[in-house]
Amino acid sequence: MSFHSFATPYRWERLNGAKKVAAAAAGGMIDLSVGSPVDPVPTSVRSALAEAADDPNAFGYPTTVGTSQLQTAISHWFQRERGTDISALAASVLPSVGSKEAVALMASLLQLPAGSKVVQPKISYPTYEIGTQLAGCEVVKLDVADTSAWENLDNVGMVWVNSPSNPTGETLSAAQLSAIVAAARRIGAVVVSDECYALMTWVEGEGARSAAPGILDADVCGTNADGVLCLYSLSKQSNMAGYRTAFIAGDSEILARMQNFRKQIGLIIPGPVQAAMAAGLDDSNAVNVQHERYASRLARLVAGLRAGGYDASMPEGALYVWVRALSGDCWKDIDALARLGLIVSPGEFYGDSAYLRFSATASDADIDAAAARLATL
Repeated sequence: MSFHSFATPYRWERLNGAKKVAAAAAGGMIDLSVGSPVDPVPTSVRSALAEAADDPNAFGYPTTVGTSQLQTAISHWFQRERGTDISALAASVLPSVGSKEAVALMASLLQLPAGSKVVQPKISYPTYEIGTQLAGCEVVKLDVADTSAWENLDNVGMVWVNSPSNPTGETLSAAQLSAIVAAARRIGAVVVSDECYALMTWVEGEGARSAAPGILDADVCGTNADGVLCLYSLSKQSNMAGYRTAFIAGDSEILARMQNFRKQIGLIIPGPVQAAMAAGLDDSNAVNVQHERYASRLARLVAGLRAGGYDASMPEGALYVWVRALSGDCWKDIDALARLGLIVSPGEFYGDSAYLRFSATASDADIDAAAARLATL
């Protein structure tokens, strides 16, 4: 495994000029760009972290696969939140130091031969492409749900799925996911499904919480997890982005090989954080509270965007509103929004410079203020 060079427009410093303009606006800058949580970490998580601060797993070296407590918490989370019995699939789980390192290193840890094709959605999280480049593989961007677009390509080693999607919010059905798994298995490719927003789904006008269909659902992958991996993070469900808590679940043989690499290069969640992660997975009530917060913020943000002339609607999932730029160019809109004190993500980062991504990961006060400013456009 070696790192190859990469190229990407995904550089947040490109917004520095707009931020200077926004900071000088009346009322100051409101940042709706980076999707970084702003709400408190659940009490259960903080208590677990403190209680584990001097455990053997803290002063001693933690295990790569996680404690039995963490393994059990992940298994119970799948059963409770997703209706999935991972033991029945002969699946295993492997903690990762946040989801981004897992995304960026996925093609490398899969040991895909240089030149292999990695299929990903046309509009998507930029680190999928960066990770493919780091592994020396070829990026293929298309509609992943249209399996005919990639099933007959030569040398496809991996297929990225992201549902609900960052940035669009699109959520794939169980039937679409099942078709993707079946096609990938026919050609011997690994499906990796980024499901970090699985518990953040929305129906306009409704606040009830339900999980999006997942790659490890029985009606998607069948009776086993062969060639299938699911990636999940606690960053959004539990406001634990700074804890760097995520996991990969699925094909046991693949994860066993990954574990060996991860152990040798030290990609291990700190012991006390493993205890905090288990508490976060167990605390459904805290997830319910956070879901209600985001449902309300998204609805208010959408209303503000509509008032400002944007063709905005509630996303199917995730925490962002993906809209076409009023000018047709994301950077022109960014300049106009900066004069109102608003900073948003350019669609160019995700694959379409005609769009913008507005994040709902801001305080209630900032969301309300942003909506009011948008109405003045």
